[in-house]
Amino acid sequence: MATKRPDGNLPLELTSFVGRRHELAQARRLMTQARMLTLTGAGGVGKTRLALRVAADVRRAFRDGVWLVDIAPLSDGESLAPAVLDALGFLDESPQRPDSGLVELLESRQLLLLLDNCEHMPMAAAVLAGKLLGAAPGLRILATSREALGVEGECVFTVPPLALPGHGRSTASDEALTLFAERAAAVQPDFALGDDNEPAAELCRRLDGVPLAIELAAARVRVLSVAQILDRLDDRFRLLVNRRHTTVPRHRTLRAAIDWSYDLCDPAERALWARLSVFPGEFGLEAAEQVCSGGEIATEEVFDLLVGLLDKSILTRSERAGRARYRFLDNIRAYGHAILVDSGEEPELRRRHRDYLLGLARRARDEWFGPDQARWVTRLQHEKDDLRTALEFSLGEPGEAHAALEMVTSLWNYWLFAAGSFGEGRRLLTRALEAASEATPVRADALWVAAWFALRQGDVDAALPLLSECHDLARRLDHPGALTCATHFSGLAAHLRGEHREALALLLEARERYLADGDQAGGWMTLFHLAIVHSALGDHDQAASSAAECLAMCEGLSAYLSRSNALWVAGLSHWFQGAHDQAAALVKKGLDVMRRHDDRWGVAESLEVLAWIEAAHGREERAATLFGAAGMVWRSIGTVTPGLRPFTDFHNICQTRVRGALGASAYMSAFQRGAGLSLDQAVDYALDVDRGSSAERPQPSVLTPREQEVAELVAQGLSNKEIAARLVIAQRTAEGHVEHILTKLSLSSRVQIATWFTTHGR
Repeated sequence: MATKRPDGNLPLELTSFVGRRHELAQARRLMTQARMLTLTGAGGVGKTRLALRVAADVRRAFRDGVWLVDIAPLSDGESLAPAVLDALGFLDESPQRPDSGLVELLESRQLLLLLDNCEHMPMAAAVLAGKLLGAAPGLRILATSREALGVEGECVFTVPPLALPGHGRSTASDEALTLFAERAAAVQPDFALGDDNEPAAELCRRLDGVPLAIELAAARVRVLSVAQILDRLDDRFRLLVNRRHTTVPRHRTLRAAIDWSYDLCDPAERALWARLSVFPGEFGLEAAEQVCSGGEIATEEVFDLLVGLLDKSILTRSERAGRARYRFLDNIRAYGHAILVDSGEEPELRRRHRDYLLGLARRARDEWFGPDQARWVTRLQHEKDDLRTALEFSLGEPGEAHAALEMVTSLWNYWLFAAGSFGEGRRLLTRALEAASEATPVRADALWVAAWFALRQGDVDAALPLLSECHDLARRLDHPGALTCATHFSGLAAHLRGEHREALALLLEARERYLADGDQAGGWMTLFHLAIVHSALGDHDQAASSAAECLAMCEGLSAYLSRSNALWVAGLSHWFQGAHDQAAALVKKGLDVMRRHDDRWGVAESLEVLAWIEAAHGREERAATLFGAAGMVWRSIGTVTPGLRPFTDFHNICQTRVRGALGASAYMSAFQRGAGLSLDQAVDYALDVDRGSSAERPQPSVLTPREQEVAELVAQGLSNKEIAARLVIAQRTAEGHVEHILTKLSLSSRVQIATWFTTHGR
């Protein structure tokens, strides 16, 4: 019997196909490499639409056509083979099993079979696909499924959401925004994107670029403005509904699309889905095991359940700093969160989540000044959304503010040196101090941290009462650590008041106490401040000695981020001795590391000193540009006159001299040019980096012999675990070596290490 249509049964497109240029090319390429390609992804992400377009694009390559089989309406696996026969236009008249007749029919044909919605019966689809591929050499299968089928030879391509518009630069060419605009215009003909597309762009971002969610939201433009739709997204499952009767049931509402995925999960996977919704963004396996185990889910079961959720496209996976990270699309997380709330487990899960982050903060505090410093910065940056969520929970829950106080205090180094801006840390600490007023050791520590935050912004008047209370409370509680820190930062406050002799005495006293307590981090920081105070007193030999000792401590403990700050203070001491070239070389050594780890304070201080050096060499235009760039970075931190910037009077004198040499107009032109640079551009300008020149690339001598060895193994494609086994070292040590290589070479990935080694490593 002949088929109904020789070229296939693909439906005509009723709406425009938006974007997906990269995905189309990738899918077509993969189809040339494998006889079966499965498109996976979350519900509503556009798997079917992409598959139909791919199938239409390759139709000419199949003599016997391209045929669509929708598995979703089928009730059991026995009906699958008959459904394929029916789609191909054949009657099931064979007395044999339908799949046997199907094999006989296809074995001499050259066609593409599109099996849509295989997650409805993955086992039956996999068995039939494997049998057909094994018997019909001219057959290709394109499948869509929320999970891979596991057929031998199957190639899997995960369909991502549509490309999202960037913040502040959305245009009508952005895929997600284009889809929204086209579908909105279909229901409201006068709808059009204008000069301000940010509300629509934000809506697309909130919906994660998921086509189904965007189309459902666009349908609401008929009755609501874009701003109103945004305001109502917290109730997205009621809002995003399609009442067209022609729409397949699972696509009529956002909830129905996710219900379909929920039904695919077993009870334990559903429970973990709900519990994982406590994470606001990405999370790691360790976090999932510690926060979400308990009750019906044992800790050792979390891994397998995570795999199940990944297989079903409930979770997505990425890799950060060599570690796997997982996340939900926001719609899927919101669905799980609703289930968590209904279960009554939410308060306990939020507390466990907070306790996990508090433990992380304590570990970061204890391990900060040492070889794991760069790794901690990277990890805490990845956990920043979780930190904020945990802090807000603690500050909003009665009786929990003490945990917020300890968390912010433990992370004082992170807020100051790695977060880009410590304004958030200062605000959170102020709230926590107000909410947790009990006289505890944690409060005593929080008081000196709050004073340090104030001093960083030059707010001596705010710092002094905090230090006074810290002194009193530390004595009353017999807390020598807090007392030492109060003495230390009282010395810094005296320096900022211009009382340098008093500052020197207090800093020396604090240093002796730190040494007696074995506090390496405290000892390092007092050396840093002593170098500045000695310079202010004109004692340049002592300043140079303190700076050199400060640098030696960092190198001895492999604290490479603190080393960049030590290089700056060493450069400063050389500047005041008149050794300008040596000063510039030292400051520039640390500048790129500061940039890579978002130490904006350090970047701004470095640009400032480099501006002085350029002025001393008579390069006034470059000096003015660097002054403008430094000001830009200070403003990004949230301060204009930074408290720790040394010798503000000298800055003013230098700036006045440069302005006088250039003239007001030329000075402002150069200054504004610097102020208009991005942080990366400012650092490149200061370092005279030509991004296209290999001359600026780091040379292999910057690595130790062991790091050179590790870099070679990374270039060979070995994982950290394999490197550890090869070198007979702990995996954590191998991870530390990789992080140090990334830091020293100012790289951001293992691929870049491999590229660098190929060029420079032999």
